[in-house]
Amino acid sequence: MLAPERHRRIREALRDRSVVRTEEFAAMLGVSAETVRRDLVALERRGSLVRVHGGATSVVGGSGEEAPFAERSGTDREAKAAIGRAAAELVRPGQTLIIDVGTTALEAARALPQDHYGVVATCSLLAAAELAGRPRVEVLVAGGRLRPGDLACSGADTAGFFADLNADVAFLGSGGVDVAAGLTDYHLDEVATRRVMIANTVRSYVLADSRKLGRVAAHRVCGLDDFDGLITDEMPSPALREALEDSGGLIVATG
Repeated sequence: MLAPERHRRIREALRDRSVVRTEEFAAMLGVSAETVRRDLVALERRGSLVRVHGGATSVVGGSGEEAPFAERSGTDREAKAAIGRAAAELVRPGQTLIIDVGTTALEAARALPQDHYGVVATCSLLAAAELAGRPRVEVLVAGGRLRPGDLACSGADTAGFFADLNADVAFLGSGGVDVAAGLTDYHLDEVATRRVMIANTVRSYVLADSRKLGRVAAHRVCGLDDFDGLITDEMPSPALREALEDSGGLIVATG
């Protein structure tokens, strides 16, 4: 079993139980306790759990660091695809659409109907490549510094590109969505770009699978009242749901 699949199953186990012992993980995964310990170290570094004596416990919040793209792209794929489909249903033909970076935002690009027509602006080379073969979609790609893995562009050139664009809908990536911290992200260079996207778009929606709800990444993008809705795979906690509704935000939960 490859590491991304082990990490996914470890996180799932901690959703159901507050504490899981190393020996239990090893039996569940069919690997050695030493392999489990290495996995727990990696997941703790990313803010997915907290190691305790003899095992691990779940964690709420905590910035950690973002998992590599290859691991994220293989995690909760059906949940992300469902979020992408729900996002695509909010787009109307002829609109100007912004698609941000991230594995879930990429699913929104994939979910656009094959006969969709309109303008799609993106700072994700992966999203641009996904849509490049659509004959009725005009793809606009922001320049800037390229981040490996996600193939995301950021920097002053990227922010300037979106400052000159007036869009109808934006689908935003995220590092976390929290009641107090709002929308947060792991990459400082991409925060400014995301703020410009929000400011220049009629309606902006955050795409976040349930693992990101209640999580706080290192850099704050904006408060809950600065974007228009959240598209996720599970209904948020009562506190987060109430805060979003109080701010007038739409909540779309696919699960």
